[in-house]
Amino acid sequence: MRRQSWAGTICCFVLFIVVFISHKFLLSQGYPIKGRMDLGMLCFILPGAVASIFCRYGRVVKPMLGAVLASPLCLLLFLLWRDGGRSFWQEVAWTFGAVFWCTLGALCYLLLLTLIRHYEATKNRL
Repeated sequence: MRRQSWAGTICCFVLFIVVFISHKFLLSQGYPIKGRMDLGMLCFILPGAVASIFCRYGRVVKPMLGAVLASPLCLLLFLLWRDGGRSFWQEVAWTFGAVFWCTLGALCYLLLLTLIRHYEATKNRL
């Protein structure tokens, strides 16, 4: 049996919360319903990609698990510092979107890693 490493899950958990707090309190200046785009959601790609670097196995599942585990804490933070702009259900949907972008970041890192390995394999064959 191999020993499981939780470094990727813990890394994604912490980074997801940091990005959530920074987005809510520093980057967010408007809501999409007011006609402004929410490009800050793209910041959630970083926790997934960075956490995927620390995983040897489960490069997608472990970062996603970290984001899913951080989501209830982020929703609790939302309830504590509610600004009245969004309802609870809108915030739940927004958090699920953040988990999606975090998982997409892990997938992007996996794609990059696969492309690098493919390039090195073709370079060695020539």
